[in-house]
Amino acid sequence: MGLWKDSLISFVNNVTAAYRVQFDAVTMLLTISLSENDKLSYFKLEPYRETSVTKPSPAATNNPMATPVDGLVDSVVRKYIQRSNTVSMSVGIIRNGSVHTYNYGETKKGKGNMPNMGTLYEIGSITKTFTATLLAWYVNEGKLSLDDPITKYLPDSVAANPALKDIKLVNLSNHTSGLPGLPTNFAKQKDYSDANPYKNYTREMLFSYLANCKLRSKPGTEYAYSNLAVGLLGVILERISGKPYEQLVTEIICRPLGMKSTLQHLYPLIAGRFAFVYDEEGKQTPAWDFDALAACGSLRSTINDLLLYAKANMNKTDTKLSKAMELAHQITFNNGDTQVGLGWHIIKVNGVSYLFHNGGTEGSSSFLAYNIEKKLAVILLSNAGASTDNTGVDIIYKLQ
Repeated sequence: MGLWKDSLISFVNNVTAAYRVQFDAVTMLLTISLSENDKLSYFKLEPYRETSVTKPSPAATNNPMATPVDGLVDSVVRKYIQRSNTVSMSVGIIRNGSVHTYNYGETKKGKGNMPNMGTLYEIGSITKTFTATLLAWYVNEGKLSLDDPITKYLPDSVAANPALKDIKLVNLSNHTSGLPGLPTNFAKQKDYSDANPYKNYTREMLFSYLANCKLRSKPGTEYAYSNLAVGLLGVILERISGKPYEQLVTEIICRPLGMKSTLQHLYPLIAGRFAFVYDEEGKQTPAWDFDALAACGSLRSTINDLLLYAKANMNKTDTKLSKAMELAHQITFNNGDTQVGLGWHIIKVNGVSYLFHNGGTEGSSSFLAYNIEKKLAVILLSNAGASTDNTGVDIIYKLQ
């Protein structure tokens, strides 16, 4: 039985990967996880069962199907939203200065309430681009340098760990710090739950881990995606500013752009707009809460707000925020296979490069990509754990 091909299905929390592996006569599902030392910590091979069983009837939509773009988007989104394990999707597109928005499905199973442009979703790791913009802001303000050692901004008891001395701030943002994806004491937090894994991971636990940690690689030499690193960057920015992460996001990014619905903590007047969330199998699951590692994935937002965010990233102006965004776009790591700015990654779709980040929590999936020269941006928000990456890339491929 010879191996034919494999394809990535999901990459949960940037730790656990699921692959569909097709042999000559059988298709299998391979699920693997690696420990912080890149050792195999979980391995499961089982018969592949198609999860994309379709819904018995077409999911509701406000797509008017009046233009070629409408029809193109519908043809792609239907492949996602008609699956039995997906619930809703909101779409925002900027194309040659025109904005197109669409909504599909329902914000809670069985209730029939279609999402709208103000529906709140978890955006997961798209949060990291906000963190990168904050970093760039403080660099431009002269408050720090990308080449500053992180030990300059850590408590003395933590900075004393010789393993940390060569890590620069830029390494935290572009995933070349040598730190693991998550700290080894992550699951030792109070009342730890896989369903809400970041809720009780505190600064005390973070500093305790860092004081004795070892690195996986020499800082600046290898790319290895790390929620820990970007979470730590957020803590450092808090220590520099004296303000909580959410306040920094609001004051420096959201308020100047008129983004009124991008936040970490839901308050009563806005909580009713938050979409219920569903896991990879389509089962309802808790939304995620964050403590110390908020900067890696804690934000919730809307299509309306992310359209404003994408526009601001695409259109240069003579403002401090625009200049910070421009700095965040600059490539800081390139090994031939992986290109990263500050937070932003570069993906290529049919040979065209896009600044990109996605997001994935247990019950949400998001996608944001844009090309300034092409004047094209695609934003997808879903309240299901099923990845939106293929949908986003397919829309770009057909629109560019």
